[in-house]
Amino acid sequence: MMNLPLNVDFTGKVVVITGAGGVLCSEMARAFAQAGAKVAALDLNGEAVKKLADACRAEGFACEGYACNVLDPQMLEAVHQQVLADLGPCDILINGAGGNNARATADNEYQREATEGQKTFFDLDPDGVDFVFRLNFQGSLLPTQTFARDMVARGRGSILNISSMSAYLPLTRVVAYSAAKAGITNFTQWLATYFAGTGIRCNAIAPGFLISNQNRDLLFNPDGTPTARSRKILNSTPMNRFVDSSELLGGVFFLCDDRVASAITGVVLPIDGGFSVYSGV
Repeated sequence: MMNLPLNVDFTGKVVVITGAGGVLCSEMARAFAQAGAKVAALDLNGEAVKKLADACRAEGFACEGYACNVLDPQMLEAVHQQVLADLGPCDILINGAGGNNARATADNEYQREATEGQKTFFDLDPDGVDFVFRLNFQGSLLPTQTFARDMVARGRGSILNISSMSAYLPLTRVVAYSAAKAGITNFTQWLATYFAGTGIRCNAIAPGFLISNQNRDLLFNPDGTPTARSRKILNSTPMNRFVDSSELLGGVFFLCDDRVASAITGVVLPIDGGFSVYSGV
């Protein structure tokens, strides 16, 4: 059992979460299930979400796991139909699939510091850059096209996207990821406007720096000591620490709850220990 941050109740709500095989979204899936929702956990790694669903059901909560490629419209629709049969129409969609790729990451922060053999901006793999854009942007757009139809038909629903600190100010080295997440912020605002008046709200969270398998090598040396990049992050974070994944849940619950956030749409909520507001002095 998780110690939920709020006294929340999503009983009867069908919550579809993509990227649910990862650390952040699997935690969201468990939290929503514990709060009474019927959770559809989607991920390319079908084994991971099946294991997640089994663990939730063992604790008495409703969760089903579905192997799904969020970049495949036909697979998305097939899973959509299965979710309808198993759990019912989608009330809340969390577009959690996303991430970076080493092929789209430069080795150096500044061209002036480039050394022989490093992967610079000029060496970025176009296919890697394309993958990062597709995973983050189309990986949110396509599930929304699929599952938001349920919401339109019933005149209610909530969509939550995952933006990033890099959408506020681009982070060095991760050029494609920063640009893609800026696109997610814009997409969130666009959807909020497009769906206004239909009963559908669209918001996003912008997590601060969390330690994950994707960024561990950027933050820590092989011996476990913090990298220079890690020290820069902490020096630019007023709370002087990384964000824990559990600390996202309060914002996620708040933005998805029609009872308390019924007039909130188009918002991107930073959950970042103050990183986005600190000027450095």
